[in-house]
Amino acid sequence: MEEKLLSGWKGDVAFLLISLVVVFALHSGLKIALHTDSPLVIVISGSMEPTFYRGDVVLLKGVPPSEIKVGDVVVYKRPYTRYPIIHRVRDIVEYNGKRCFVIQGDNNWIHDFYPLDIKEFPYLKNYIGLAEGDVLPCIPQEAIEAKALLVFPKIGYPPLIVRERLGLG
Repeated sequence: MEEKLLSGWKGDVAFLLISLVVVFALHSGLKIALHTDSPLVIVISGSMEPTFYRGDVVLLKGVPPSEIKVGDVVVYKRPYTRYPIIHRVRDIVEYNGKRCFVIQGDNNWIHDFYPLDIKEFPYLKNYIGLAEGDVLPCIPQEAIEAKALLVFPKIGYPPLIVRERLGLG
C-alpha cells in the first residue's frame, strides 16, 4: 500500500503554513503595488449603503491628494476613532490655504467633521486659528490614506461577525 507524502496531521500543518505564507505574500505584494499600508478593508457600518454593505471588502490604492476628485470614495484616518473611515468626496475646498475635502457617507444625512487632536496628528498645527478640541468642517488632505478601487461583496462578513462576537470590533 502506497502512503501519501504528507497525510494526517502533518498534511494539515503543512497546508496551514503554506496558506499563511501565501496570504502574507499576497498582502505584502498588494501593499507595495498599491502604495498603501491597508490595501484591503472590511466595511463595518452601513454608512455607505447602497454602494458598500457591511462585510464588503474594498481594495484600496494610495494616491496623492491632488489626484482625488469629487465623487471618489476615499479612506481617511480620523482622531478618536479606532478604524479608518471610508466615505465619498462631495466637494473640495480650501481651508486656511490648505486643500480640504468635504466627505460624507452615501447613507448619511450630514458630511463628516474632523476633530482636532494635535498630539496624535501634528500636521493639524498648519490649520491656522484652530486649537486642540476644535473641529474642522472638512477632512484635511493629510488625513486621506487611500482611494477605493474595487469591492468584493460580503467576503469580509465572517471575520466581521467573529470580531464582534469576541468583542474586538
